[in-house]
Amino acid sequence: MADLTYYVALSFVMNDEGPAARDGVECPTANAAILRAERLARTEGNIGAVAFSRTGDPALGDFADAVVLRAFGEVPTDLSTL
Repeated sequence: MADLTYYVALSFVMNDEGPAARDGVECPTANAAILRAERLARTEGNIGAVAFSRTGDPALGDFADAVVLRAFGEVPTDLSTL
Protein backbone atom coordinates (compact mmCIF):
# COMPACT_ATOMS: atom_id res chain seq x y z
CA MET A 1 0.00 0.00 0.00
CA ALA A 2 1.21 3.52 -0.75
CA ASP A 3 2.03 6.03 1.94
CA LEU A 4 -0.83 8.21 3.12
CA THR A 5 -0.72 11.58 4.84
CA TYR A 6 -3.13 12.29 7.67
CA TYR A 7 -3.90 15.81 8.85
CA VAL A 8 -4.97 16.24 12.46
CA ALA A 9 -6.06 19.05 14.79
CA LEU A 10 -5.36 18.32 18.45
CA SER A 11 -6.41 20.44 21.42
CA PHE A 12 -4.87 20.61 24.89
CA VAL A 13 -6.33 21.15 28.35
CA MET A 14 -4.56 21.75 31.64
CA ASN A 15 -4.69 19.00 34.26
CA ASP A 16 -2.76 18.36 37.49
CA GLU A 17 0.30 17.11 35.58
CA GLY A 18 0.35 19.97 33.05
CA PRO A 19 -0.94 20.21 29.47
CA ALA A 20 -2.80 17.11 28.32
CA ALA A 21 -3.88 16.24 24.78
CA ARG A 22 -7.51 15.61 24.00
CA ASP A 23 -8.75 13.41 21.15
CA GLY A 24 -7.45 14.46 17.74
CA VAL A 25 -9.75 15.38 14.87
CA GLU A 26 -8.76 14.08 11.45
CA CYS A 27 -9.09 16.71 8.71
CA PRO A 28 -9.12 16.38 4.90
CA THR A 29 -6.33 18.90 4.18
CA ALA A 30 -3.50 20.75 5.89
CA ASN A 31 -5.42 24.02 5.69
CA ALA A 32 -8.51 22.42 7.24
CA ALA A 33 -6.38 21.09 10.12
CA ILE A 34 -4.89 24.53 10.73
CA LEU A 35 -8.30 26.22 10.74
CA ARG A 36 -9.75 23.55 13.04
CA ALA A 37 -6.80 23.85 15.46
CA GLU A 38 -7.27 27.62 15.59
CA ARG A 39 -10.95 27.16 16.50
CA LEU A 40 -10.11 24.49 19.07
CA ALA A 41 -7.55 26.77 20.72
CA ARG A 42 -10.29 29.37 21.24
CA THR A 43 -12.79 26.86 22.67
CA GLU A 44 -13.54 27.31 26.35
CA GLY A 45 -11.58 24.90 28.52
CA ASN A 46 -8.78 24.41 25.99
CA ILE A 47 -5.43 26.08 26.55
CA GLY A 48 -4.17 25.58 23.00
CA ALA A 49 -4.16 23.38 19.93
CA VAL A 50 -1.83 22.15 17.23
CA ALA A 51 -2.29 21.10 13.61
CA PHE A 52 0.04 18.38 12.39
CA SER A 53 0.49 15.79 9.67
CA ARG A 54 1.80 12.24 9.68
CA THR A 55 2.80 10.23 6.65
CA GLY A 56 3.16 6.49 6.49
CA ASP A 57 1.79 3.12 5.53
CA PRO A 58 -1.31 2.26 7.59
CA ALA A 59 -1.14 -1.40 6.55
CA LEU A 60 2.26 -1.73 8.20
CA GLY A 61 1.61 0.78 10.98
CA ASP A 62 4.84 2.48 9.97
CA PHE A 63 4.64 6.29 10.20
CA ALA A 64 7.20 9.08 10.05
CA ASP A 65 7.40 11.59 12.89
CA ALA A 66 4.61 14.14 13.07
CA VAL A 67 5.19 17.44 11.29
CA VAL A 68 3.73 20.42 13.15
CA LEU A 69 1.90 22.67 10.71
CA ARG A 70 0.91 25.36 13.21
CA ALA A 71 0.44 25.75 16.98
CA PHE A 72 -1.97 28.06 18.81
CA GLY A 73 -1.99 29.05 22.48
CA GLU A 74 -0.21 26.95 25.09
CA VAL A 75 1.02 23.62 23.79
CA PRO A 76 3.81 21.37 25.11
CA THR A 77 7.25 22.09 23.69
CA ASP A 78 7.90 18.37 23.15
CA LEU A 79 5.39 17.05 20.64
CA SER A 80 7.44 13.98 19.70
CA THR A 81 4.72 11.64 20.94
CA LEU A 82 2.12 12.86 18.42
